[in-house]
Amino acid sequence: MKRKQDFLEPCQLDGARRLHNGAILKADPGIGKSRTALAYYYIRMGGEIGPSIDDLTEIKGECKKLYVITTAQKRDTHDWIGEFAPFGLPLDLLTVDSWNNIRKYKHVTDSFFIFDEQRVTSMKVWAKNFLMITRHGNEWIMLSATPGDDYIQLLPLFIANGYFRNKYEFTSNHVVYAPYVKFPKIDRYYGTKILDRYIKEMTVHMSKKRSTNQIHKRLQCPFDQKEYRTAMRLRVNPETGKPIESASSLCYILRKIVNSDPSRGSMVLHLLNQHAKAIIFYNFDYELEILRNLPYKPGTVIGEWNGHKHDPLPDGDMWVYLVQYTAGAEGWNCITTDTIIFYSQNYSYKTTKQASGRTDRNNTPFVDLYYYHLESLSSIDLAIRDAISRKKTFNEKSFNG
Repeated sequence: MKRKQDFLEPCQLDGARRLHNGAILKADPGIGKSRTALAYYYIRMGGEIGPSIDDLTEIKGECKKLYVITTAQKRDTHDWIGEFAPFGLPLDLLTVDSWNNIRKYKHVTDSFFIFDEQRVTSMKVWAKNFLMITRHGNEWIMLSATPGDDYIQLLPLFIANGYFRNKYEFTSNHVVYAPYVKFPKIDRYYGTKILDRYIKEMTVHMSKKRSTNQIHKRLQCPFDQKEYRTAMRLRVNPETGKPIESASSLCYILRKIVNSDPSRGSMVLHLLNQHAKAIIFYNFDYELEILRNLPYKPGTVIGEWNGHKHDPLPDGDMWVYLVQYTAGAEGWNCITTDTIIFYSQNYSYKTTKQASGRTDRNNTPFVDLYYYHLESLSSIDLAIRDAISRKKTFNEKSFNG
């Protein structure tokens, strides 16, 4: 029999009781948003729930079909099925699929949806399918550690909750666009007190006192300053000799000069002498090639999670798990290592925070968790670091003036 705290912790039980239709359950990675959401579903279907698994009362009557829209990795590892099983409900009630397939469910009616992670930050295809689902008489909640950095990113959630009918109504009442620009760019917002009230109404915060201690260390790596200055000053690609024509191309080339320096690989090997098992986050394919070909100790198992390979977490006494930020920053967890190495920085604060949460889980056996950020004193690394420290996303055009 499970102990009470093993099933629902006090913060999870409180969160489940405070949730409501259209709510965002906001909590740091690793606290247990999935189980809290399922507890809320159980309550909404007429069941009673307490901290112990023995406190579950049988649901009388028919339950709504439950759809979970999550990351591809979390779908494939069946995490949601494992969380759902202890509630004792028939598994045929549950459908788990990825955000890439959300369009398959846009005509579903009178059901219950859990949207795992915020993927509707713009009025594009996923957001449009999400809004169709919310308008078809379905109950729904969203789970996210970082719902959005800006009001415009929350627009689909504003609309789904009935605060605005469409984007035009929102922009007409709250947005001032910058003048004299080629493409629409938001200059500032007004009437933000009402927007903040809407956010407060939508958001259910869940937090707990951590038993872990995150130790973040920034490790400085050198780079070829001459090549870097030449690319910055002349705007010429050092590999091809051709002019650099866009802000994104310049940033990519500058980052490649910095991130390809042999010192980064040497730093990774140095850290692996201290930590035999480590998750390594990276951005670009050329970084993956560098990490694949490092002279690891004999017997080191190498696993990958990216757009090309979906290896499971390695096992054994020595291993590295090479994870591309976009593919693997969310939706999975690891409690067999205490170490994450960020080979290069990601532009997004949200992605960085999510990546850090892969090891900081409720059931980790470790108290001290180590996060090593490999950086340089280059202008682009410093600018990215500054954006992340302000909980913003790095802007390539702003960096280029």
